[in-house]
Amino acid sequence: MPIKVPNDLPATSHLEQEGLVVMKESDAVRQDIRPMRIAMLNLMPHKIKTEIQLARLIGGTPLQVELTLLMTASYTPTNTPMQHLLDFYRPWSEVKHEKFDGFIITGAPIEHLAFQDVIYWKELTEILDWTQTHVTTSLDICWGAQAALYHFHGVPKHELRQKMFGVFPHQVARRGTTLLRGFDDEFPVPVSRHTEVREADLPAGDKLEVLAASDEAGLCLIQDHAHRHIYMFNHLEYDAQTLGDEYRRDKNAGLEIQVPAHYFPHNDPAQAPRNTWRSHAHLLISNWIHDMYQESPYETESIGDQPLPIKQRAS
Repeated sequence: MPIKVPNDLPATSHLEQEGLVVMKESDAVRQDIRPMRIAMLNLMPHKIKTEIQLARLIGGTPLQVELTLLMTASYTPTNTPMQHLLDFYRPWSEVKHEKFDGFIITGAPIEHLAFQDVIYWKELTEILDWTQTHVTTSLDICWGAQAALYHFHGVPKHELRQKMFGVFPHQVARRGTTLLRGFDDEFPVPVSRHTEVREADLPAGDKLEVLAASDEAGLCLIQDHAHRHIYMFNHLEYDAQTLGDEYRRDKNAGLEIQVPAHYFPHNDPAQAPRNTWRSHAHLLISNWIHDMYQESPYETESIGDQPLPIKQRAS
């Protein structure tokens, strides 16, 4: 089934070239079904790249999904054309009365700041609290995962002496969870962060379950059953070239940056990297949406106390 996106979203042409079925809003209104509704709070500076990466994964499932792009009202991004934001994004304040099956909070390049020093921190905490009554399940990525885990459980982030940067082998720590259905015992994951969350800081008895971790890179995936949030501290959604782009960006800016580990063939930046994590990225998002479908109310049921549109669920 297709992913429903705003008319003329630039990501559409990229996704169609990859063979993904994309449905525009003008076509979707003619179908009498209720698609799964997923909203994405995109905090990344280059929003179009992130839209493509995550829409590709969301649209790869067998269910019809309607994607809503959101931004904070308390901060205006500067790295994405303003017209793009005006055409395709809505501030969270405009949708906070609505219900969503799924919600995604992306990472943000602000790890050096204390959470409370982030310009939009107050609004983000309001959004996180709102997910408890208006969203069935949420997926938080990188800094977004650290921020949500800190808000709900007070778990701190720790600055690393050197950036954790590369593609690292991760191990499944918890078998039997539907979120990792079909995963290999070990799988590669791109990592790009200056901070980490430590397992020793996780509070006991808070229904936090470590699902995947790496001997080199630390925690990767935690499921928060009490708050219906999934915290992914790394970047399965990345394209093959994303780490290389980050490496060249920092090197050209004169910043101290190491070659990303286990990434370039023979550790040679002149060689094109291979995407070895794509299948697990699709599997994770597919499993997440499958669980969402099983848990989400439909027809006359509701999330929280407000009914969703009464339409036949897509199958």
